Amino acid sequence: MLPFIIFLSGASDSKHSGNPKMTFSARQNQWVDSVFNSLSPDDRIGQLFMVAAYSDGGAAQQRQVEELITQYHIGGLIFFQGGPVRQAQLTNRFQAISQVPLLIGMDAEWGLGMRLDSTMNFPHQMTLGAHWESESVYRMGVEVARQSKRLGVHLNFAPVVDINSNSANPVIGTRSFGEDKENVAIKAAAYMRGMQNNGIMANAKHFPGHGDSGSDSHLTLPSIGHNKDRLHDTELYPLPEVVCR
Repeated sequence: MLPFIIFLSGASDSKHSGNPKMTFSARQNQWVDSVFNSLSPDDRIGQLFMVAAYSDGGAAQQRQVEELITQYHIGGLIFFQGGPVRQAQLTNRFQAISQVPLLIGMDAEWGLGMRLDSTMNFPHQMTLGAHWESESVYRMGVEVARQSKRLGVHLNFAPVVDINSNSANPVIGTRSFGEDKENVAIKAAAYMRGMQNNGIMANAKHFPGHGDSGSDSHLTLPSIGHNKDRLHDTELYPLPEVVCR
């Protein structure tokens, strides 16, 4: 099952304001347009795909990724299990053979340790949600951004903005900031600002209502039986709040 991913631009408040770190200059926009205009229709289709890569996947998996890059000109990679040194070396290799710079992503909800050995694990989001203030969550986002950039990662598939409204949920649980929608919105916004103010793209995930599902979406298709009013009042609440904060 493909995750429902919402990309959100970095929001800043008076406390963490300043020059936006991710705003493209006119020269950068010109470069992007020139590269895009040089691509064939097939190449542009390839740019829409981000495929899985594993730094512990061995030589055969590396060759498969290299073939996708050189023959189909895929747009990016999402790294899963492995180690930081191996991933950095593979990233350098893959970037060197790609016609267009690859967008590198990871699931690093509680830091690089979510996927990689010998790296730092930060608290899960439920622990952060139990803390009364959001400044520490922002600082965590800053540090996750620093470590991600050192590894050549551009996009962190975090934070989770699902509301933990079903304690029996088998897939979200401690990945959520908690059951309070306002707290989820505040803490998620702080985490996103910490990353995006420091050069790492963030996103709010997953499909609204996933925090109330009773089954694992990796294995089956969950069904949520609430009405539209509940969807807008509860499940969708953190999304516009995250954008505006």
